[in-house]
Amino acid sequence: MANGLAGKAQEVAKEDYDKARVLLNDAAKSGSYMYPIKGIFYFCTHPGLWKPLRSKLLPYMALYSSVLGSMFFFTYLPQLAVMAFVNGPLAVITTALLILNESSTITGIISKNYLLQEAIMDTFDGTLMARNASKVVAEGRELKARGDSIERLGKALKKPFTRFSVKELVRYVMYLPLNFIPVVGTIVFVFLRGRARGDSVHDRYFQLKGWPTSRKSKWLQQHKGPYTAFGTVATVLEMIPVASVVFSFTNTVGAALWAADIEAKENEMAGSTAPELREAAKKAE
Repeated sequence: MANGLAGKAQEVAKEDYDKARVLLNDAAKSGSYMYPIKGIFYFCTHPGLWKPLRSKLLPYMALYSSVLGSMFFFTYLPQLAVMAFVNGPLAVITTALLILNESSTITGIISKNYLLQEAIMDTFDGTLMARNASKVVAEGRELKARGDSIERLGKALKKPFTRFSVKELVRYVMYLPLNFIPVVGTIVFVFLRGRARGDSVHDRYFQLKGWPTSRKSKWLQQHKGPYTAFGTVATVLEMIPVASVVFSFTNTVGAALWAADIEAKENEMAGSTAPELREAAKKAE
């Protein structure tokens, strides 16, 4: 019986290892993990994209300060008591870091679904405009004839990003205790959060393209590695206290740059295939 269970455990472990290896290999080949970094540089060098962030910065800081103050006041001592068993004297520091992370995440969930939703959508669409993908943006909103990439954005014709997700909050609460395990627990927490984060980075792109849920799910399944890699890097950046709001926008820029590259590749493939189809049609005649 024991030998059978041990063999089964080894089999499951091997399957999980093989899946993880394929996932990491796909992520490395895609280079998707670089897009959040590219987003930072692109955002910094294109001041026109700063407008949506500037318009929401003060309200965000007010929200963050309220959440952070409440978290320290109500949860510091209870969490300190738990962390003391795990980290000993370092619990004073690790508890403070945990609350900073929690506050940043709570603020992010609230702000992205309400306060920052339209600003993030404008940043995504504006980046696509700057990358000459206006045809895609035009599928989801009116465009003006003049102005920079943000100023040309008119009324949205399609609904913005999906609002508050209970699943997202439940998933975060489920994963949170992993942080009580030093180092390894935090790494696993970030990876799991990154995998969930990756599934939503192109929601706006899929919306503009008019993809049904089935096609979106199939695409994400086929590209699970690249999206997990992007989501993990984006999650790490957005875990940085205070600066997380800035990285929310730079990650959005990175996601739009990635979408623009996907679109350009798709157009290139369509362009190269069209002459072949025309030639085949002539031969058929």
